[in-house]
This record gives sequence, C-alpha cells and structure tokens, in this order.
Amino acid sequence: MGTFLMLTTEFVVAGLLPEIAGDLRVSVPRAGLLITVFAAGMIIGAPLMAMLTLRLPRRLTLMLALGVFAAGHLVVAVGSGFALLLGARFVTALATGAFWAVANVAAGRAAGPAARSRALGLVGAGGMLANVVGVPLGAFAGQLVSWRGPFWVLAVLAVAAAGLIARTVPHGGGDRQAVSVRSEVTALRSGRLWLVLAACATTTGGVLAAYSYIAPLLTGRAGVAAGLVPLVLVGFGAGALAGSLVGGRLGDVRPHAVTIAAAAGAAVLLPALCLLSGHAWVTVVLVALLGFFGLGANPVLISLSVRFAGRAPTLASALSVSAFNVGTAVGTWVAGRALGSSLGVVGPVVVGAAIAALTLIPAITIALVQRRRAAAPVGWVPAAGCMARSAGEGRKESRRANRLTVRGRCFVATSWDTRPSETENF
Repeated sequence: MGTFLMLTTEFVVAGLLPEIAGDLRVSVPRAGLLITVFAAGMIIGAPLMAMLTLRLPRRLTLMLALGVFAAGHLVVAVGSGFALLLGARFVTALATGAFWAVANVAAGRAAGPAARSRALGLVGAGGMLANVVGVPLGAFAGQLVSWRGPFWVLAVLAVAAAGLIARTVPHGGGDRQAVSVRSEVTALRSGRLWLVLAACATTTGGVLAAYSYIAPLLTGRAGVAAGLVPLVLVGFGAGALAGSLVGGRLGDVRPHAVTIAAAAGAAVLLPALCLLSGHAWVTVVLVALLGFFGLGANPVLISLSVRFAGRAPTLASALSVSAFNVGTAVGTWVAGRALGSSLGVVGPVVVGAAIAALTLIPAITIALVQRRRAAAPVGWVPAAGCMARSAGEGRKESRRANRLTVRGRCFVATSWDTRPSETENF
C-alpha cells in the first residue's frame, strides 16, 4: 500500500501537467520539474535516510516516512507558490526514498534468498498498481475537480497506511543493532553492484523520459482525446504491474535472462513508438507493452544489487532506489528540453530510446561476468575435518577432487558467488 501511494504521487503529475501549469502560470516543461525534483529527492533521500535510520526498527522507520509523506502532500494541496511546491515535493521524496529502501529489505528478509525477487516483485507491484489505478484516477479527478484534490487524498491514505504498518509489520529491531554504517559502506567496492545500479538508472530513465511526457504525444500526434489519456495510462500501468509480477517470478531462476530481455524489449518499443505514434491504437498498444518490458526487470535488479552488496542489504536497496531516480531525474529533464526543441512531442520518446538502449551494456556485462565466475572456482576455504598425511603429500590428488593441501592444512574450492555474505545476507 505504501509503494502504491508513493508511485502514485511521483507520476500523477504526468497526467495533470496542463492543469498544474495553467493554475501556477508556468510552462508545461517547467511544471514537469515537479517530477524531476521528486526524483532528485529520492536520489538523495534513499541512501541518506537509510543510513540515518540504520539502527531504528524498520517498522518505526516506515511509519515516520509515511508521516512526512502525508505532511508534504498537505503543503502541496494548499500551497500557491511554485517554489514552495517544489520544496514540498523534495522533502516528500526524501521520505519516499527511505520508505522504499527499508520496505525492500523487510520483504526480502521475510521471503528469504530463494524467493527474494518474487517478494520484491510484490513490493514493486504496489507501485505498478499505482499506474493502473492511482495515476489514472488521480489524473481523472484532477481534471474533473482540481489538480490539488489527489494530493489531499494521498495525505489521508498515507496516515491510514501508517496505521496498517503499525499493526502488521514485525518490530524487527533485534538484528539492527549489529549493523554499522561502515559495514554498509563497504558494499560500494563491488564492481558488479555498480553495473546493476547503472542498469537501474538507464532502464528507468529511458522508459520514464517518454512516459512523463506521454500526454502531449497522445493528444498532439496520436489524436487521442484528452479525456481518454487516463485510460492509456491504465494500459501502461497494467503492463508494468504484469511485468513486475512476471519478472519477479522468473528472476529467481533466470535473473540475467530477464534483465537482458527487458532491456532489449524497451530498446525496440521506444523507436517503434517514435515511428508509429501517428496511429492511435498502435500507440496505445505500444505504451502498454512499454510498461511490461520497461519496468518488468526492476525487482530483479533490486535483488541483484542486494546480492552483490554482500552484508549491506539496506544500503544496496537504497542505492538501487537512488539509481532508478537518477535515471528518472536525468531522463525527464532531458526529455523536457527535447519537448521544447524542434523535435516537438516526439522528442521525449527519442531521448528515452537512446537512454534505454544503454541498459544492454551493463545487463550483458553482468551476465558474462557471472557466467565466467560460475565456470570455475575462484577461492579456497578451510575444510573441516581434513588432515594431510604430510606437508606436501596428496597435493595432486586433492586438486583433482577440488581439495588442496598446503603445509598440512586442507582447503576446498568454492566460488565467490556462494559465500554466505552474498547468499545469506537476509
């Protein structure tokens, strides 16, 4: 429920840009900064708030985040200055980043390593459901009554969600005391983690660069009536919800195949949207497919980031949230400039296609690295109960059996991918 509210607020602005711009007397690209600044707040808020609340019980952290979220929406609902609204959106995003990072860790710990991607897919499904229900309903209500109405509703629902968190989420404070900021920061030394974060940024940045400005494309080029735009957003959200659930389920078995397939699908769909956006029904179908492929790998990427971070799951989850929003912030900013260029309403889709295609680079690289690591052991660990007859005796035979004896001590071969710090970090 929490992720449903938080993705609703991030993207409901996309369906209300004309109304917001008209009321605040700013241009549509400038009103789009309300999306960009929210993404920027999540970039900073996810790792910063995750570290600041590291020793707090997860349930308390989630409730505090929802409280700040509700307060920020009240400011947006009653505020009149554009600068004030930008500030409120930024503070709200700080809380959102903290909530999402901690929610991922809590769900992953509850599910265990074998079902981690599926659990994160369910957490993410709340956000994807926002695109099916929350964003379209918010856009419809905003057009029908006032664009401020959805922000009042989100504030009230955030308070209700905090009550549900208090009743249903375990206290979970016992294992937090052993965690230190220093041990979490050591996760930054993983090269594979940075590859996953790069994929998080490019896949989301490419898709949302196009999606954030989809309304002008639908009405100005595809010929879709303004009143039907929320229905198209429903199609995108339904595709994203299905992609999150399917990707999460498949990701526990074939994570690298899922990430590559999703990246390739987005890289094909966005250019197709550029070329075929003059046909209304084709555009609607392509937008729905873009939701499925473009956001379907997100739970798998979060799971991989946590895996590669070893004993720092909280920071890894926070960094993945930040990476998604780095892509969103950069993508929407560049897309907004492209919208005002000679490319017109197709500009954001062109930008999105270029960014999304970059996802194939880290996705394929990670798969190749993991295949190479799986092909041969890269480490030796002490073997319990193994005694050598002499310092050098049995060395050749032990190597053939994945055993090595050195100076009377026996070791067994192991891959770094099977270390407890990576497979049992939950």
